[in-house]
Amino acid sequence: MRAGHSDMPFKLAATRIVIIKELPVLRCEECGQHAFTDAVMERIEATLAKVGHGAELEIVRFAA
Repeated sequence: MRAGHSDMPFKLAATRIVIIKELPVLRCEECGQHAFTDAVMERIEATLAKVGHGAELEIVRFAA
């Protein structure tokens, strides 16, 4: 696994998608799969809990 950054979409409902930009990820060099550390996952969950509920598509930057 190699540390890096990526923009990732999260589908919160049938018509709601949130893209979080510049997420710290661990990427498998063999297959390209992404993984998150526990600390990053907690921040993702907190970020998704704060986003508005009106927009179909929202883009937020991961705050380090």
